[in-house]
Amino acid sequence: MFAGKPILEDAGRVFDTIRSGGVAIFPVSVGYAIAGHDDAAVRRIYDAKQRSFSKPCGNFCDWHLFNEVLEVPDREREMVSTIIHTHDLPFSVVAPFRADHPFMQSLPSFAFANATKAGTMDMLLNAGLLHDEIARLARQENFAVVGSSANLSLTGSKFIFEDIEAPVRDIADIAIDYGLTTYRNDDGLGSTIIDLISHETIRVGAVYDQICDIILDRFDIDFKAIMAAKA
Repeated sequence: MFAGKPILEDAGRVFDTIRSGGVAIFPVSVGYAIAGHDDAAVRRIYDAKQRSFSKPCGNFCDWHLFNEVLEVPDREREMVSTIIHTHDLPFSVVAPFRADHPFMQSLPSFAFANATKAGTMDMLLNAGLLHDEIARLARQENFAVVGSSANLSLTGSKFIFEDIEAPVRDIADIAIDYGLTTYRNDDGLGSTIIDLISHETIRVGAVYDQICDIILDRFDIDFKAIMAAKA
């Protein structure tokens, strides 16, 4: 989906729009995303999506920022590296964060409160070339980019731009359309989200089965069994 696309130019345009207080819609490998930074932009996203404030935003990040900001044991760092580097899969993780890191300090109060939960944050990693470049800019500038899937809440991820509902599409100050996203599926599944401390499944995503099989085989941790035990 990213072949031949002006990744660097589009990432710069998205980042500049968000840094100026705007809202951006852009494709990541697991569906179209909507993101901002300022309190007003984050409020616009929640309002347009009709999203409950009990559900925090995700943070668009890369491997380097993961290592700088999240506080996780060495084994869990290796787990993340195995998924995103060895197997090149998208992965969202939840873990405690360093509140004193400049990246986190960049967020104003409302955005910070809604991009974190109980001392943890959700970090999306390895979600395609455009995501990765936006995440690199966010790290380089210590300027957090936060958001979620570009859709009305609870309607599932959208894998082509035209499927994004008008109330969500219409608030974007910039929108990038790259056509069909990589991990399109009939169930509207976005990224898999795993709590790296408890190993609980926060959300079953498009490559959940692959991630579970890899972690069970390499680390002898059974995400599915842990989820079943919590049911």
